[in-house]
Amino acid sequence: MSKRRVAYYYDPDVGAYSYGVSHAMKPQRMRITHELVSAYDMLPKMHVLRPKRATAEMMTRFHTDEYVEFLSKVTHDNARRLTYQGTRFLVGEDNPPFEGVFEFSSISAGGSIAAAKRLMEGEADIAINWAGGLHHAKKREASGFCYINDIVLGILEMLRYVPRVLYIDIDCHHGDGVEEAFYTTDRVMTFSLHKYGEFFPGTGQLSDFGRGKGKGYAVNIPLKDGINDESYKSIFEPVLDMILDVYRPSAIVLQCGADSLSGDKLGGLNLTMHGHARCVKYVRSKNIPLMLLGGGGYTVKNVARAWTYETACALGIEDNIDLNLPWNECFEWFGPRYRLEVLESNLEDMNIKEGSLDGVRRTALQMLATLKPAPSVQMQDVPRESVGAHLGLGGVHAYKPVDELDRSLAQRARYVYDGQKDSDETDSEGEEDVESEAELATRRGRGRSSRRIRSGKQRMSILTSKYFDVPRLPPEFEREIEMDELEDGCGHGHGHGHAGKALKRRFFQSVAEWDPVSRHVLERQRAGVGVGMAESLRELQGRYLITPREQASEDGDVMEVDQDVYDDEDE
Repeated sequence: MSKRRVAYYYDPDVGAYSYGVSHAMKPQRMRITHELVSAYDMLPKMHVLRPKRATAEMMTRFHTDEYVEFLSKVTHDNARRLTYQGTRFLVGEDNPPFEGVFEFSSISAGGSIAAAKRLMEGEADIAINWAGGLHHAKKREASGFCYINDIVLGILEMLRYVPRVLYIDIDCHHGDGVEEAFYTTDRVMTFSLHKYGEFFPGTGQLSDFGRGKGKGYAVNIPLKDGINDESYKSIFEPVLDMILDVYRPSAIVLQCGADSLSGDKLGGLNLTMHGHARCVKYVRSKNIPLMLLGGGGYTVKNVARAWTYETACALGIEDNIDLNLPWNECFEWFGPRYRLEVLESNLEDMNIKEGSLDGVRRTALQMLATLKPAPSVQMQDVPRESVGAHLGLGGVHAYKPVDELDRSLAQRARYVYDGQKDSDETDSEGEEDVESEAELATRRGRGRSSRRIRSGKQRMSILTSKYFDVPRLPPEFEREIEMDELEDGCGHGHGHGHAGKALKRRFFQSVAEWDPVSRHVLERQRAGVGVGMAESLRELQGRYLITPREQASEDGDVMEVDQDVYDDEDE
């Protein structure tokens, strides 16, 4: 048994999903990894757990309500309608609406949340979830094969227990989704080493170092093609040492994207399996609670090799395993050598040839040297369950007739959201005003790619690393948006208004409203309300004040998590 307590999260269903026959992302790589881990007899050395699947409510800790509800409903048949002709949620061809996308995302997110909780409660020193690491997903949009950002959800769970978390990303692609989520806070430091240039996602320059309270707490190491083990080590270890000395994190999340390995179909780096795993061993040696996650990796057999070997590194038995592969159900995948290794190719290291690596390392260390000591955070006990769960609300109680307090709370919630109509624009304008002249000059000098991506008008494809325009919604579809919001129960404005005026986002928007004069629920007259819906509302007048989320629950569209999955981890 290893001296470290290792928790290993795996759901057997994760390998059954498919993005498509010809798609680069293959969820079966997690199943093949598990087969190798099992063949090497590592499972008895760990606490193996089947995680609880994340519910829609858990996902909305970071993602917007409408986006999570969209994922729970989208199929190939309704994708064009629900994405409004491809203008939102799933933009481009990288993220197909494959069958079971919500369930697949719930497995990934559930594993990372459970791993974070287990670490923070002191039940493990290292927690592994190879199904996680989907670092490109945005708050309201899928990106780079990632639909739900399990990393952000896991870190948010950690922040309930500890003041500071360090996120390390050794994927070939920049961890833009995680950086963006924590770009303005000092409670999470992001450290990403990635290929940069005309390469997805087009972000992650050395000058992108955070903003506001988070200024200095985003560390980006842009690399060129062909970096090898020694070059990678020469920049990873000194920068990490400086980060640990300055920031002193309470926990570390390490995203082990395997597309930085030599020979990856979408990557361009030249790391061997041992060079990639050296990062895991080095972080493990710091004796800080550690969560290991998967990520990218599109040469399936190399992904399985790397994550199997890194599981051995977590256990501390990497020197004792035979590099000749044992027999397993996927043995034929690993021919013709049938060895646990990923070798270096003859790709030239452009970082050394062009002499850029020393400058990047020097600049990163100088920026870290100017940071103040570890920021302090006032911690307090966090309830382990929601107020509703504590009071026994939910279930049949959610559909009881509303009383005066319910009406008052609903009205108050509407007033709050109505008051936030222009808050986003005001905040962004104020934020720009406080930037120094030096910062503005730096941003003016940014590469064209970074500006184009962050403007929201263009996206880059992870498959081609080429830009494409986000399609604009034709005017004839604007009325369809309003109709679909009512029919689907989403009830949110998404920025497409009439006569050029953007609709504000209202979580509590409904076709029912409270009349303070007559003191009962009235039907709001809105264009496009169908006859069937109007009749349904009349039946409910005076009984419920329906929100979109409640309507979705009545229609049976909200995912019910299998109780057996919950029982597995509890046992």
